[in-house]
Amino acid sequence: MALLEVTDLSIQFGGLKAVDNFNLTIDEHELVGLIGPNGAGKTTVFNMLTGVYLPTEGDIKIDGESIVGKKPYEIVRCGAARTFQNIRLFKDLSVLDNIKIAYHHELNYSTFEGIFRLPRYWKDEKTAHENCLAFLDIFDMGDYASIQAKNLPYGKQRKLEIARALATKPKILMLDEPAAGMNPKETHELMDTIQLIRDKFDIAILLIEHDMHLVMGICERIVVLDYGKIIAKGTPEETRNNPDVIKVYLGE
Repeated sequence: MALLEVTDLSIQFGGLKAVDNFNLTIDEHELVGLIGPNGAGKTTVFNMLTGVYLPTEGDIKIDGESIVGKKPYEIVRCGAARTFQNIRLFKDLSVLDNIKIAYHHELNYSTFEGIFRLPRYWKDEKTAHENCLAFLDIFDMGDYASIQAKNLPYGKQRKLEIARALATKPKILMLDEPAAGMNPKETHELMDTIQLIRDKFDIAILLIEHDMHLVMGICERIVVLDYGKIIAKGTPEETRNNPDVIKVYLGE
């Protein structure tokens, strides 16, 4: 059984069918790229996979359980986390507090214990603080723990958003154009970060990206979308040489 199984997924906005009969399976620990020109429907697919949009047709399963109709936070609990094309951090909070918010599912004290600051509250908060600091150290961001997220360099903000998603302990991580706006040095660091995630957290990754160097360099399989339909699937080499893909990106 695949970790993620998407079957005949479609969505229609008025008279426009933005995604049509999209099918995809991702196994545990796989790294798959989803590419296509602007407006192809890639982010719309992500929005359906994460509960932002409700599909018109089709099904989405994580570990055999359908997640269609679930709210985004419920889908996170099922094991799917994502980042966004436009960075969405809690910018006025510290780097550490951004991680703590994602880590709240590990806290076991009750509302009553939290209000009155009972011993279980202090114990859980201390454990969370230590674990979140250790988590930041994995990404070489421990020195930034007390800095407001909005004051981080752009590349570090991207890394923090990925780290925050991982703090929810997902089975599959979905990255929506993580290299957008990055310079070549930051993109290279991002490639290293994604490889670190694979090695350290042993999870599956689905990646939307326009940077072909990044996609071809790290993805095991690539799915190509155009006008909401899949036009090609295969290895990076197969995708690179596919005539339909060349036509979409370069014209006749």
